[in-house]
Amino acid sequence: MKNSIKKYIISAGILSAIIFFQNNLYAQKVVEEEFKVSGNCFMCKERIEEALDKDGIRLATWDVKTKMLKVAYRPDKISLIKIKALLAEAGHDSEVIKAPSNVYEGLPYCCGYRDRDHSGNKIDQ
Repeated sequence: MKNSIKKYIISAGILSAIIFFQNNLYAQKVVEEEFKVSGNCFMCKERIEEALDKDGIRLATWDVKTKMLKVAYRPDKISLIKIKALLAEAGHDSEVIKAPSNVYEGLPYCCGYRDRDHSGNKIDQ
């Protein structure tokens, strides 16, 4: 009788450990996304990547030429919409959230992507 109780306790312990580790592995899942973020120059690149230096974001790389951001994040720590909100707070538009006008207008002149190209020249509208 004692042996069967010991086996039951050991089996229950092993099963509990397996479930615990599976849940931890799932919780640490990293999702990768790529989307367009408006900006012009290497100052923009630095600002965009710095804005995403947050808990839950493993990688954020913005390409100056393509305007594409590659981001790897843990959805149990931060959502994609929060990532886009952080970009807007830093002055950079995504397809979902636009930067507030007062923040955008505070960017350095060369970083003005809405009405200027990467050299700071006005874009005819």
